[in-house]
Amino acid sequence: MIVLLSGLLFNLNVKSSLTNKLKIMKKNMGSTDKIIRVLFAFIVAVLFFTNTISGVLGLVLGALAIIMVLTSFISFCPLYLPFGISTRKKE
Repeated sequence: MIVLLSGLLFNLNVKSSLTNKLKIMKKNMGSTDKIIRVLFAFIVAVLFFTNTISGVLGLVLGALAIIMVLTSFISFCPLYLPFGISTRKKE
């Protein structure tokens, strides 16, 4: 019985932890923001693969482009969170 109750309490703690994380990761990017990020990533990819940019600059911009694409897919930018920025339209 004690094991069952402790398992239930653990399960409740995990669920509340996940709920808190979901509240933190609210969508905060609008469609224009996402389009600009994807276009930036596309331009960086074209410049990189045509050897216009290379070396450290190419790698840094490539990593930034990948991060921008990932954040646009999940519609959440963690850098916006501390500043309370949201480019989403208010519902």
